[in-house]
Amino acid sequence: MEHEGFSLLTNGLPLLGFGLFFVMLFRRLGLGSVLGFLVAGALVGPQLLNLVGEGEQLMAVAELGIALLLFLVGLELSPTRLWQMKRDIFGFGLAQVVLCGIALSVVIGYGANFSIAAALALGLPLALSSTAQVLPMLQSAGRLRTPFGEKAFSNLLFQDISIVPLITIIAVLSRNPAEAGGPSGWQLALYTVGAIVGLVLAGRYILRPLFRLIGHWRERELFVFAGLFTVVAASALMQTLGLSTALGAFIAGVMLADSPYRHEVEADIEPFRSILLGLFFLAVGMMLDLGAIAERPIFVIGMAMALIATKTAVITALGIAFRMPWRSALALGLLLSQGGEFAFVLFAQGQAAQLIAPEAVSVFSAVVTLSMATTPFLMMFTKRFRAEAVEADGTREGPVSDGSSALIVGYGRFGQTVGQMLAAQGIGVTLIDTDIEMIDIAGQFGAKVYYGDGTRIEMLRQAGAGEAQLILFCIDGDQLSGELMASVHAAFPNAAIFVRCYDRRAVLKLKNGPVAGVFREVLESAVAMARQAMAEVGVDVDEIDRTETLYRQRDRERLKIQMDAGGLTAAREQIQARPDLRFGAGREQPEPLPDRPASDTGAG
Repeated sequence: MEHEGFSLLTNGLPLLGFGLFFVMLFRRLGLGSVLGFLVAGALVGPQLLNLVGEGEQLMAVAELGIALLLFLVGLELSPTRLWQMKRDIFGFGLAQVVLCGIALSVVIGYGANFSIAAALALGLPLALSSTAQVLPMLQSAGRLRTPFGEKAFSNLLFQDISIVPLITIIAVLSRNPAEAGGPSGWQLALYTVGAIVGLVLAGRYILRPLFRLIGHWRERELFVFAGLFTVVAASALMQTLGLSTALGAFIAGVMLADSPYRHEVEADIEPFRSILLGLFFLAVGMMLDLGAIAERPIFVIGMAMALIATKTAVITALGIAFRMPWRSALALGLLLSQGGEFAFVLFAQGQAAQLIAPEAVSVFSAVVTLSMATTPFLMMFTKRFRAEAVEADGTREGPVSDGSSALIVGYGRFGQTVGQMLAAQGIGVTLIDTDIEMIDIAGQFGAKVYYGDGTRIEMLRQAGAGEAQLILFCIDGDQLSGELMASVHAAFPNAAIFVRCYDRRAVLKLKNGPVAGVFREVLESAVAMARQAMAEVGVDVDEIDRTETLYRQRDRERLKIQMDAGGLTAAREQIQARPDLRFGAGREQPEPLPDRPASDTGAG
């Protein structure tokens, strides 16, 4: 519970408390969790409130979170898929690291008057981006497995691989005689190849049989231990050889990607990954040298801005050169514009090689942390600008009227089902959406989806709503309102309007809206599950039908009361289980269920 002055209970309480508060606050503000962890770490760290020990103590444990992250990403990529991405990894990734490293070294050399060796020892590490920040952002946005996400991931993966040659370059430039006996660049390269081959063989002949044996025993705890052992063992091997621990964990994940136990391992490891990544960013915030920023605020802020601008410009240009639409290339440049966690490691190598002074390490570590803090703001403030769709020639085809009978707004999982069923009956359908990645993927499967904001009357008119018999809003969230539906109906009175709603709250927002049908997206599947569950315990079909009929009747009554009252809290007494809904009505019944908050049972 206590190690080298770091008490798990004493220090853990303020860490978790501040982390929880600021992550909730920043998520509420739409700024993401990473910035919340950084701010919380800076507050509890030695620079401000000094409620916990040094950040380095926490970092030693939290770095395992990066390894777990790469392990989980590896589980999603089979060797075949990884081979298909080789052009992005070794083409785009190599060009990004080299060009960004050279450009940043030039900026530092001329802008801060460093020697060539010192500029390289600082500029090359800054070419690396934050895997721990970017990948969770892609995962939470659901874009990791899209073409855009794979391009970003390819860059991050090559950056992990490039740590070995970067360490070699620093070793060659070293001015420290004590390091002359260290491993040469060729030795590190051989270590890397040998370690990768060893991990591949271990995955095939040790890990897969191990997980197969555990699968026969059906012991979930063993899956947890085996998963953690795999990550720690692979990382420890790479660390022993002076290589990237994250790369080792990633390779171990790839070796299990085709395993039938992949999903079980992924589910068991995910909570550890989330916790340790949070601790990692707390540690980064704790290590932020506020004194260095206070002493040279203009230099630190200016260098952080130069870092972001340089990487954004280089990566955007590379994206365009690799035939990405320029807005997507710009989005990639902004996403990867920050410095990364491995810069701290390489700065330490440069200091040990006597290439950069400890003061410079403190200042540029502050630059990296500041650049990481700006990424959520950059992505938020440029979202509307980046979201506008373009093709390679600078245009994206907008919706056009083609005489279709139905207009579907939103072609996600819900809209796809609706559209395919209508098309199966020969009903002409026009599809519009704003998700560029989805539009491109749908095009690969032969579906023509037009780009456009279907909540705008002008866009609906351009798509042919004036001639359509049906307008179906299949977008998620609660962005639709009764006022919008009234405007749509007034503009296109001959079209019947159908709306998908996320939950009861979204239905209430459509109060008095002139719609032909409102569909809560989980209601029918929930009713179907309840019917099958009742059948499984022996309820006869007539009783099941009666229960469903009564439930739907009561649900409609409650929804009407809530609409009239304008809130979910109305008709609370109808949320209770009622005897007339239970099978075998007339028998002695158990006590009714107690009242529950509307958020538990009344919002679906």
